This record gives sequence, structure tokens and C-alpha cells, in this order.
Amino acid sequence: MVTYYLTKASLASLGGLESSGAGSSGIALWGVLALVFGAPLGLLGNIARVPGIGGLFFRLLIPLVAFYETTMRLETESRGPSQVVLATWTTVRFTAVAVAVALVGHTAWTWWRSRRAPSAEAGVGP
Repeated sequence: MVTYYLTKASLASLGGLESSGAGSSGIALWGVLALVFGAPLGLLGNIARVPGIGGLFFRLLIPLVAFYETTMRLETESRGPSQVVLATWTTVRFTAVAVAVALVGHTAWTWWRSRRAPSAEAGVGP
């Protein structure tokens, strides 16, 4: 993060990028945000590792946030003339939906297999 803003600030000073948020105040702001939100978001990431339905909601957070953010960006940036931007955000949205469907499908498949396995073993005699 610090490297990103330092690179952005150096490129902005060369006239290569717009300088919004690239100064030391931007670095300080993102540093404080990382300090405040780092532990709670790390906890959510750890909960997402819980197998099955228990962690599904937390695994779905990333594709849901990606879909929501790109939808908001698409509304503002689609007014511009760039078809590349429009195609990029549309691709991200479709990918987010595909990942969410895959996560739900994988969780359902795992749950179904775990429910089926004990009943199959119960029918097998010694």
C-alpha cells in the first residue's frame, strides 16, 4: 500500500498521473484504515475458511463486493466514451457472479456428499 502511493506520487510529480490522494495524507489515511480494519477483516477471512455452509457467507463477500463496486463504477464510467472500461467492468461483474455460483455449488456438493457418505457406509456389512 505504501509502495503504491509512493509510486503514484512519483508518477504524479512527473505528470504521468493525476495526483489525487497520492500525497502523504493519502498514505496516512490508508495506513490508519489498514490498522483499524486489518484485524476484523483478517477474522472474517479466517471464518471464511470454515468448511461447509458455516463459512459460505464469508466466502461470498469478495465476489459480492466486487459485483457491487463494479456496478457502481459501471453506472458512472459507462457515460464515458471508452468501450474498454465498459468491457472490463462487465467482465469483472460476470466473473464475480460465476465465482459466487461456483462457491455455492461447491458448498452444496460437499454438503450433499457428506450427508450421503454415512448412509452408504451404514448399508455395508462386515
